[in-house]
Amino acid sequence: MKVLVIGNGMVGSRFVDELVRRDPDVRVTVLGKETHEPYNRVLLSSVVAGKTAPDSLAMATADSDRVDVLAGVAATHIDRAARTVTDSRGQRHSYDRLVFATGSQARIPSIQGIATDRGLIPGVSVLKDLDDAEGIVAAIPKARRAVVLGAGVLGLEVATGLASRGLAVTLVHHSDRLMERQLGDAASRIATGSLTRLGVTVITQTSVAHARDRRGVLSAVTLTDGTELLTDMLVMCAGTIPEAALARGAGLPCERGILVGADLASPADSSVFAIGDCAQPPEGGTGLVAQGWDQASRLVDQWTADAVADRAAQPSEQVGADLTNVVRVKAMGLDVVTMGLSGKFDHGERDLRAVRMSDPAIGRFVEVVVSHGLLVGATVVGDKQCASELSAMYTRMLPVPSDPAHLIIRPLASAARPAATSVADMGDDHTVCQCNSVPKGRIVAAVEGGCGSVEDVSRATRAGTGCGDCRSLVGDIIRSCAAAQEANDAKVPALAGSMEG
Repeated sequence: MKVLVIGNGMVGSRFVDELVRRDPDVRVTVLGKETHEPYNRVLLSSVVAGKTAPDSLAMATADSDRVDVLAGVAATHIDRAARTVTDSRGQRHSYDRLVFATGSQARIPSIQGIATDRGLIPGVSVLKDLDDAEGIVAAIPKARRAVVLGAGVLGLEVATGLASRGLAVTLVHHSDRLMERQLGDAASRIATGSLTRLGVTVITQTSVAHARDRRGVLSAVTLTDGTELLTDMLVMCAGTIPEAALARGAGLPCERGILVGADLASPADSSVFAIGDCAQPPEGGTGLVAQGWDQASRLVDQWTADAVADRAAQPSEQVGADLTNVVRVKAMGLDVVTMGLSGKFDHGERDLRAVRMSDPAIGRFVEVVVSHGLLVGATVVGDKQCASELSAMYTRMLPVPSDPAHLIIRPLASAARPAATSVADMGDDHTVCQCNSVPKGRIVAAVEGGCGSVEDVSRATRAGTGCGDCRSLVGDIIRSCAAAQEANDAKVPALAGSMEG
């Protein structure tokens, strides 16, 4: 079977890696318009903040002679009748199955003066790929002030990252609260207070209307309420648009994204599929990489079931909570995690029980939502340990106490301990990497199999390739395994000596 994948990002590369590992007969051609090898886009804001080096974003890819990756080569035309794709060099590629993993593009608001016929003016940027991140980093030494437009997850991460670099940052948001899709009023106020303490000025219920340049370089912006802000940098974090133009041109049904069914196939062509940000499945798109990874795994499940059973695979159904509903803000000095029902539900519904704790003085807010004995939602601001424990309970669908208040009391009470859980206390089934559901036992096995660094373990298990929060813990496990091995090695000579004696 010949498979053609358009897109070589986090989702496309994950799909190819899983497919060639599980189907020994498949041959894959990948068209990727970026010249870079697949890298972790989730951590681009960490590059801007100076926490992560660009060369550390590289992700493991399929190591097989059955995969042909054409980097820097874009798909330009699809002939569904002939089942061929023409690339930017004019070459045609045939396929049995075609997979769109084209992702999304940054949404650029209609702001007067931000661009010329040559593109965005110097000082104005988005943050969608590695080139964007490196461009922002290169401009930081010459900048004193920055305006970040959009207070979603990315906007908060960029604003705090630039503030940590010493810039005077103003965060501008159209809504009356930050992260309005995930946070309610109380949680948003706590987050706003934390941002203020970090040196970020927050202005809500307005947007950027006009950009003014001086000798072709950004010098100021005017907001829709008339406020003028001097600035050397404008970073637009105003959301994304699914990259579906090529699919539309091929006559595939598209709305916001490429329409697919529960089996991730186009209703107009059973040989064409879409996964990740470019897809619009029946349940809608979250914009989170976890959903794309889940779709990649489900599609491989279906195809390998086809190959083994020689029948059409039934689309798998997701039951209960999963990682596609967990949102994490990776901001310096600001911890925000939401999962499931958060900030946008009616507390008065009879089957929902909600308990909250708010402490503006220290920038902490916790809310849990329980239904039928399970945690179905939570919002945590300013308490990383509590967020970790609640997200583990949410994703593993563990039973909750009869009194939901205990979900807040127990994690917060444990915060007085030096560490939530030491490596030695963890069982093999303890989930270390929430993004990829990697337990400690799999990491230990990888270390015993020869992995000696966090990068080695990431390649072997995918731990740390999502938000990156678990990488320090993976390092602790590696060191713990090394110490245990050294102790065992020391026992052998001592035991031999006692036997000789």
